[in-house]
Amino acid sequence: MTSEQYASDLPALTLSTLDPDHSGDGFVQVRGARENNLRNVDVDVPRDAIVAFTGVSGSGKSSLAFGTIYAEAQRRYFESVAPYARRLIQQGHNPKVEQITGLPPAVALQQRRGTATARSTVGTVTTLSNSLRMLFSRAGSYPEGSGQLDSDAFSPNTAAGACPECHGLGVAHTVSENSLVPDPSLSIREGAIAAWPGAWQGKNLRDILAHLGYDIETPWRKLPKKDRDWILFTEEQPVVEVTPQRDRVAKPYKGRFWSARSYVLHTLADSKSSAMRDRVLRFMQTGPCPRCAGSGLRAEALAVNFAGKTIAELNALSMTELAEVIRPTTELTAAGTASRKQSSGEGSEVAVAITRDLLMRITVLLDLGLGYLALGRSTPTLSPGEMQRLRIATQLRSGLFGVIYVLDEPSAGLHPADAEPLLAVLDRLKSSGNSVFVVEHNMDLVSRADWLVDVGPRAGEGGGEVLYSGPVAGLDEVPESVTRPFLFPNGSDGTVDGGSVADFARSRGTRREPVGWLELRDISRHNLRKLDADFPLGVLTAVTGVSGSGKSTLVSQVLAGMVGAQLRPDADALGEPASEEHGTEAGNPAEALTGKCVSGLGQLDRLVKVDQKPIGRTPRSNLATYTGLFDAVRKEFAATDEARARGFDAGRFSFNVAGGRCETCQGEGFVAVELLFLPGSYGPCPECHGTRYKPETLEVSYRGKNIAEVLAMTVDAAAKFLADVPAAARSLQTLREVGLGYLRLGQPATELSGGEAQRIKLATELQRAQRGHTLYVLDEPTTGLHPSDVQLLMAQLHRLVDAGNTVIVVEHDMDVVAGADWVIDLGPAGGDAGGRIIATGTPVEVARSAESRTAPYLAAALRGQP
Repeated sequence: MTSEQYASDLPALTLSTLDPDHSGDGFVQVRGARENNLRNVDVDVPRDAIVAFTGVSGSGKSSLAFGTIYAEAQRRYFESVAPYARRLIQQGHNPKVEQITGLPPAVALQQRRGTATARSTVGTVTTLSNSLRMLFSRAGSYPEGSGQLDSDAFSPNTAAGACPECHGLGVAHTVSENSLVPDPSLSIREGAIAAWPGAWQGKNLRDILAHLGYDIETPWRKLPKKDRDWILFTEEQPVVEVTPQRDRVAKPYKGRFWSARSYVLHTLADSKSSAMRDRVLRFMQTGPCPRCAGSGLRAEALAVNFAGKTIAELNALSMTELAEVIRPTTELTAAGTASRKQSSGEGSEVAVAITRDLLMRITVLLDLGLGYLALGRSTPTLSPGEMQRLRIATQLRSGLFGVIYVLDEPSAGLHPADAEPLLAVLDRLKSSGNSVFVVEHNMDLVSRADWLVDVGPRAGEGGGEVLYSGPVAGLDEVPESVTRPFLFPNGSDGTVDGGSVADFARSRGTRREPVGWLELRDISRHNLRKLDADFPLGVLTAVTGVSGSGKSTLVSQVLAGMVGAQLRPDADALGEPASEEHGTEAGNPAEALTGKCVSGLGQLDRLVKVDQKPIGRTPRSNLATYTGLFDAVRKEFAATDEARARGFDAGRFSFNVAGGRCETCQGEGFVAVELLFLPGSYGPCPECHGTRYKPETLEVSYRGKNIAEVLAMTVDAAAKFLADVPAAARSLQTLREVGLGYLRLGQPATELSGGEAQRIKLATELQRAQRGHTLYVLDEPTTGLHPSDVQLLMAQLHRLVDAGNTVIVVEHDMDVVAGADWVIDLGPAGGDAGGRIIATGTPVEVARSAESRTAPYLAAALRGQP
């Protein structure tokens, strides 16, 4: 649908008076887009508007918004950069499109998790920490007689500011007497020093100690402290001649002594055995650095104050609290600072200028519902939605004009109560003279857009067409749109097509009753303080609450950590031990978990966490290898007459090992091309032309297809092709049941979204023989899913519960919550204002809560209102 057809319907965009000969003015005009599954798409998209791109997962909407429009804008920018400089910039691909006109510069804000380093924080991402450091440097209160410090001295990420003991990390990894000797009632001979190795190595160290004159028979606690400290912590390594005790036949030998600490550190640093490293890790203690108290800063920086607080203390405050601390300084008038022209001091003009700028920037984050975050919060602990909102706030301060902002699901991870501030921010970007293109599944946000581009009708090969481009209301006249029934539940024909997610997932009249309870007591972690929580078993529970209320902490960390620590870690299809989150959190290892599980563990056999982490970090990992169905495919090829005649086994058909793969590209299918004075690039392998295999391997066919052609099949096509191969058919069927029929078997893991990765993990679990008594934990499983895909996902989760399992989801989608058996709502707000259980019960009961911010939105979902 073109600009001519709908320009007159958008008076707000001032398009109705355009000259017919210049009807493209005010529009980005795309012609012949063929990126990924796009089918030679022509579409006109207005500038200076909020435009929503909708469609089922895999329909091609991201290929149009990001892969075509944004990629072309980026390509044009790079063409203006000097060739030498281009080599230093990570560049995208050249989109497959005939022509795009009316295209301004573009900025992409995609869904990405925080940088995987503890040195990246909310403050560094938003650059607020730079301003705070400058504030302390230029306007801080210094101790008597000390000199002024540069701003670098207030950063734990610089040589000038980093604590010399922990190197700025704020975390120390140490051993202590308690960790090395867990049972002091034992003697050394009885194994008191648990950190020492077992078998003959441990006996060797005990014999050396006895030869050195230490008492190995007396209980550890009764030994002199001087002896205990030397045995555990000495750096000395004496070598003595030892005659093994209680072994008259053995000959004397030279033995070297290692203290318990030296042995642990040496094993961690040098051992090639992961089992040995894992063993000694149990004796390490991780906590705040004793020298800097966890701040990562030198003592000189911590001696400077502003408003009576150190920079470490301000970094630990929520942004809501930080705003209140600096607000009094921002309110000082010019008259009040006229007599204080010095360059330093809390009441100086410098202090007023810096704090006013800080407050303006913090206010944007408060408007986005992120006031519960602290500047010192490590980015690996943030959700993709939180990271994207931080980047949106940064862009608001950039002052750019005439730019297209392309956003990937800005509402992801947002409670409905937080959606309104987001819409206000998007309106501010538009009113500043910019265009806002959002790839979005949230129908509330879509309904508020100025223009809608619906792509479909289905996913993969069944999609790739623009079904509609125009004002939102016009989609109601497009019956083939899968988005239509969710945006307009009561269509123009008066019918409801498909029903709500809650209705589809489960009839509200047949809610299941718990078969038991998992009771957690005295939980403390992050903003959870002395919390008691009861989770019903044998049902589907939704845990709700505004962003930052403590949902993920309670479920993904506390619940999963405690259950995983008690149950045998299951080496399941998810590829990670179930107890990986127990104890400490990535990016903030200094914060320990306290509490206990008092009942319910006896009714569980397994724990399975289904998260949105990638299923692999390289293109070698793909859907087929992860689910295991590729093993079945390779066996079928190896069983053909042609393969047997050539002596090919199943390994011959793997692209990950030498033999049948193309050795020019090592089975990658592409090679890096280095160009003199130009950026490096990637291209299909000239030897195998992207197939990954040697010609001899490709000569073997199975039902008329070679191994590369099978990998190129979609799940839907492969399900028919391999219908009589049980091991493959079972995997393919479960992948289709969770809505992934459009993915190619060989699609690299690096090309998959977080939602697709999560559903692949779930499908891998579903294909197992169900034995019940498993606890499934999912954190926002509907992120990145179209409402029609949510229906498929929820049907599978209910199927798990019907098989005798327990499913607990952290969720913001109120239709999903309305279809659950039980709801636990946290709040009432985020950060320190959250961390409490506000309401529990059936969805109907929670919807009646007067204190819950979730209640009104849940009530609307129960009434079937959009």
